[in-house]
Amino acid sequence: MKKPDVPARETIAPSDLTFGLSTCKRCLWLKYWFKFELKKEFPLVKPLADSQEEHFRRASMQDIDPSLKEGVVKQWGQWVKSAPIKINGFETRWKILGIYDLLGHYTDGSVGIIDCKVSDSDRDNGPFYAPQLEAYAHSLENPDKGKPFPVSSMGLLIWKLAGVTETAQSELASNSHGFGVNKVYVPVERDTARFSAILEELITTIEGGMPDSGPECNVCNYLVKRAELQID
Repeated sequence: MKKPDVPARETIAPSDLTFGLSTCKRCLWLKYWFKFELKKEFPLVKPLADSQEEHFRRASMQDIDPSLKEGVVKQWGQWVKSAPIKINGFETRWKILGIYDLLGHYTDGSVGIIDCKVSDSDRDNGPFYAPQLEAYAHSLENPDKGKPFPVSSMGLLIWKLAGVTETAQSELASNSHGFGVNKVYVPVERDTARFSAILEELITTIEGGMPDSGPECNVCNYLVKRAELQID
């Protein structure tokens, strides 16, 4: 199949800076040129994440974590879009487009990005998610339209499972139990040089020819093995 004259997408998803480059560059390339990707279903993730986000709306930033400056969560679940990205001084066709979870407004006029996670993964750490959060920060500081916001903090707000715990009584049961969680705030340090390098790598990847599949890509390996089957 011939490569189209223009990509099927016009914007870069912040999550691709974290997950796209670290999994399979061929799948990433196909996503941007043909909108071809395997949809993943995680039935519990969205309602859990929505509940977490709703719980911390209008919360004090210091209630989220004492290390944060004085401020309040005033915005949540909003789209941000950057101005065209420049690489080595040249403007590209690409813009960043994504939705942040929570945005705290500090009394000094700056803002803090908070990305909500319900997980117990070893990769729930600052360096792994930093490019995704940097993408939101870049879009807020370099918006396609409107007023820029200086970003002074980024962090992950993680709910980790903490076993079964007793919950409030309900109409159906006088003694109810459910899963408990522990709240963990993980600060994410800004590293604009690393972010620029990752952004350049992603744009170079999707602007080039179709890459080879990643050796650990389950999707590519499945498709190759399926094509090799000879079934009578």
